[in-house]
Amino acid sequence: MKTVTLAHGNGGAENQELISKVFYRAFKNDILNKSEDAAIIQDGSLAFTTDSFTVSPLFFNGADIGKLAVCGTCNDLAMMGAKPKYLTCSVIIEEGFEIKSLEKIVRSMKEELAKNDAIVVSGDTKVVPKGSVDKIFINTTGIGEVQQKGISSNAVSEDDVIIVSRDVGAHGATIFAAREGMDINTDLQSDCASLWIQVKALLDAGIKITALRDATRGGVSAVLNEWANQSNVCIEVQEEKVPVADEVKGICELLGFEAMSLANEGTFVLALPKEEAEKALEVFVQFDNSKNASIIGSVSQAYEKRVVLHSPWGTKRFLELPTGELLPRIC
Repeated sequence: MKTVTLAHGNGGAENQELISKVFYRAFKNDILNKSEDAAIIQDGSLAFTTDSFTVSPLFFNGADIGKLAVCGTCNDLAMMGAKPKYLTCSVIIEEGFEIKSLEKIVRSMKEELAKNDAIVVSGDTKVVPKGSVDKIFINTTGIGEVQQKGISSNAVSEDDVIIVSRDVGAHGATIFAAREGMDINTDLQSDCASLWIQVKALLDAGIKITALRDATRGGVSAVLNEWANQSNVCIEVQEEKVPVADEVKGICELLGFEAMSLANEGTFVLALPKEEAEKALEVFVQFDNSKNASIIGSVSQAYEKRVVLHSPWGTKRFLELPTGELLPRIC
């Protein structure tokens, strides 16, 4: 690894290599090494996370970079069982960027903050010469109050089953179609949404959750491989149980993509005890964007730190971490 490539930002194998060999090596500490969606600090009472957003195009079916920024950070907090409370907002803007577009982006952020009952309390604005950045990049940092302690991707065990909250790959497919100017004449749109409402409903129902993770870069494939590695287990997935919209299936078949490796921005994966699974599904059906939530797999010790995908025809294969860069600047 001599230079940084686009593949190092894919949320998959190359991304993990860059993080482990450069950043983790320099910043190594007990909190960081847990590799969670958000750091748990203050004796487990607070969750703390940060994220940067460079998506292209800025506006797409279902969302824009502003909504994406707030959802992305609030969702990372929610995945640790934390209610989003306070955010920062830092922007790098290219000179010549239209104020009208900036105002639209900020309105989207305001609307999504309201859904999370969160506020922006600090920020920073930089303007750079034309060509120094592509229109606008946004960084958001968030702090949330932990409502249920102990949720961790390092705790997945054979007692757990795996649930996905809705159909997968919609965000990645939407961005690709928009970027390539594909006129597919469908209702395909990004799944971008705030997830705290659903997580809160699960917690309010008294459901014991082992792990949560929103399946952003690298999709469900990346999440499951990270869990298998961190918890030293084998995760076995039934391919026919993974919900995929017809529009996403079409794009995947046309271009040779794996739906489970496409990015999502409003889809999350749960590991929870078997006896809690049906109760969790009952919660999910209360929400329009998770009516097709599904139990997709189980946890075993069949292989060490691997994810196995079982096909409807009785065959099986390893579901690997995504490699290469299918869609740069997906979020």
